[in-house]
Amino acid sequence: MSQLSAIDINLIMPEVAILAFAFLMLVFVPLVKRPTIAPALALIGVLTSCYFVMTSWDKQAIGYFDMVVCDNFCLFCKMIFLITCGFAVLLSRQYLLNKNISRPEYYSMMLISTAGMMIMVSSPNLMVIFLGLEIMSLPLYVLAGFNRDNAKSTEAAAKYFFMGAFASAFLLYGIALVYGGTGTTDLRQIFMSTGIALQRNELYLLIGAAMVLIGFAFKIASFPFHMWVPDVYEGAPTPVTAFFSIGPKAAGIAALLRIFMIGFGGIMADFTMIFWVLAFFTMTFGNIMAVMQDDVKRMLAYSSIAHAGYLLIALAAGGGEAVSAALFYLLAYAFFNMGAFTLLVIIESKSDGSNHIDTFKGLASRHPWLAVFLALFMFSLAGFPPTAGFIGKFYVFSAAINAGLVGLVVVAVLNSLISVFYYLRPVKAAFFEKPEGDVSPAIFGPLIKAAIILTALGTLGLGLFPNYFLKLAAASVLMII
Repeated sequence: MSQLSAIDINLIMPEVAILAFAFLMLVFVPLVKRPTIAPALALIGVLTSCYFVMTSWDKQAIGYFDMVVCDNFCLFCKMIFLITCGFAVLLSRQYLLNKNISRPEYYSMMLISTAGMMIMVSSPNLMVIFLGLEIMSLPLYVLAGFNRDNAKSTEAAAKYFFMGAFASAFLLYGIALVYGGTGTTDLRQIFMSTGIALQRNELYLLIGAAMVLIGFAFKIASFPFHMWVPDVYEGAPTPVTAFFSIGPKAAGIAALLRIFMIGFGGIMADFTMIFWVLAFFTMTFGNIMAVMQDDVKRMLAYSSIAHAGYLLIALAAGGGEAVSAALFYLLAYAFFNMGAFTLLVIIESKSDGSNHIDTFKGLASRHPWLAVFLALFMFSLAGFPPTAGFIGKFYVFSAAINAGLVGLVVVAVLNSLISVFYYLRPVKAAFFEKPEGDVSPAIFGPLIKAAIILTALGTLGLGLFPNYFLKLAAASVLMII
């Protein structure tokens, strides 16, 4: 067996570790009848997988018949997924107990979905990427409807399932057309055969690439494939919504970067304008609709659409600088967006479970530190310095300007100004308005405290000291198979 075809378990140890803990929870926790140990096992699984990711850094390798790679690009993305999963676990324990829906399979589904994301970014083969996408998506459908007694939760699961199946059909049919045009699903071989494919099967290749893009556009909530987002985000349990808003989006963007920068690199010029248009409408629609929301959870749902638009700017720009900027943005987004949802979980822990902006009124007078954290995360989402959100946008916009997309950057800056209005509404309510009723949160346990502190440190740390992480992102682009 050749070195390239070698079955090397070390290449997939992060995935093996997290799946082992997921299955351990499904088998072991019901036997011991102690469901409270499930989040502890989930956190241990995440940390174990993080260890294997960090020890694999700079060890570029490929195996499993050229279908699995281990490069810095996939390792950087895996760390983002694991950070997101870890924070979601921290948010979940007390929330699930409060809602009386605490079951160990919840954490197993979250770990399995994270493993699917990791598989997506670990392969240069379209079929394995599709396999990872389905492993990621199926547990998410379950998690969206985990609160079975809540009508909105079951509605969210149904909508997410049908839209996810629709997206998968587009993606799979697109892969079939690409295979018909090039005779392969390997991204490197697709790139090398692009010239011949354009001469003989141009229509197959271009339509196939477009359908692949549509499939992923659903997953990252890009306009006009975003319709499912507000209702699904609102109906799902809030920790699950936090996980939705970061993990699948990061996995989809990472997969698009690998697919279009490598496999479809020969036809990337044909898609630059498409990415330009998608970025323009996605961020504009997301921000305009977010302005109209009084429910903070729906506001953050439309906000996530807008941030997908900012990330699509990097795809429109292309090149190593834009890819590294997008990776840094995704890392930063994992911290400050998760921090915003952490505050939402605390506010929602009131008996009525409301997410209305009025529930934030007077927060500073009752819990000043929570109000300070709220302001920090909202400022970062809006892109105020010296937060991570500002640095992330700055480097994405800089890469776009260097690529000649000045007009798109102007639109992005104007959209950022629009976003300031709705991001500051909860801050205004917290600091300058009198409370209506009881705003004292019922949930503020040690895991929630840890989530707030860690997300705040990440938001400030990536903003004040970004150089180290920018170098890691740049190294991820330099070593990509």
